[in-house]
Amino acid sequence: MEFGLVGLGRMGGNMARRLARKGIRIALNNRSHEVSSAIAAETGHLACASLADLVAALQAPRIVWLMLPAGDATEQTLQALAPLLSPGDLVVDGANGYYKDDRRRADMLAVRQIDFADAGVSGGVWGLENGYCIMFGGSDAAAARLKPYMEALAPTPATGWLHVGPVGSGHFVKMVHNGIEYGMMQAFAEGFALMKHKPGFDLDLGAIAELWRHGSVVRSWLLDLSADFLAHDQALDAIQPFVADSGEGRWTALEAVEQGIPAPVMSLALMMRFASQGKNDYAAKMLAKMRQGFGGHALKEGGK
Repeated sequence: MEFGLVGLGRMGGNMARRLARKGIRIALNNRSHEVSSAIAAETGHLACASLADLVAALQAPRIVWLMLPAGDATEQTLQALAPLLSPGDLVVDGANGYYKDDRRRADMLAVRQIDFADAGVSGGVWGLENGYCIMFGGSDAAAARLKPYMEALAPTPATGWLHVGPVGSGHFVKMVHNGIEYGMMQAFAEGFALMKHKPGFDLDLGAIAELWRHGSVVRSWLLDLSADFLAHDQALDAIQPFVADSGEGRWTALEAVEQGIPAPVMSLALMMRFASQGKNDYAAKMLAKMRQGFGGHALKEGGK
């Protein structure tokens, strides 16, 4: 056993389950050992109570794959993990990390002769059944070592995974992927909002979404998901109009500015998420007051 997985949340836990279904036994570690133990009992994997236990359980040269939240959680774990590893080991960061952090982390591990790869992982909660789309950056040697695990995690051994380039490129490609995702989601949301509010037509949004799934140029997995929930609830009255944003959406917009490449759709989709979070409220109040000032227009009172 050479492969250890650290972080067993929604993505990491299901990745462990998919590897088990493919006959690959691995070591597991999670902040809550109860989670590790439960998944180990389910899959036949080995639950390890600490990073040191996980490293000791693996045969060198080891592969340790981190599926932790990007940022401090990943950074702190890397700092704790590095002294435990040996020359020739490989660390994979599978978080939605910032590609600019990857080179620094690779250099930090290289001092210990430890290899590093960055992996962007897409597939969400459906990855267990459908397989994951994995785009990873690193050395050719790292790619060769990861190949059997990529083949097991991906939808098929030949599709859904790619060694896209050197360290940092995996997270960069995943960053752009998520920026595109923002734009696609925003376009669907705006289009269905136009249809919902059109007076006189009484459009069945669920039926239209299902229609578009077949032969339309806009058919996609996002449309499949939309058709599914619209078939049961078109009003969505129980849902707050709040949409969170990940770091990757912001990083994509910043990258567009740095490169001087116009990316208005992705950038505006990010701005709309900010607006949904109430961050446009003060600006809207300013607009209302200016309109009152020059035109005497009435204000709608009662805001916070």
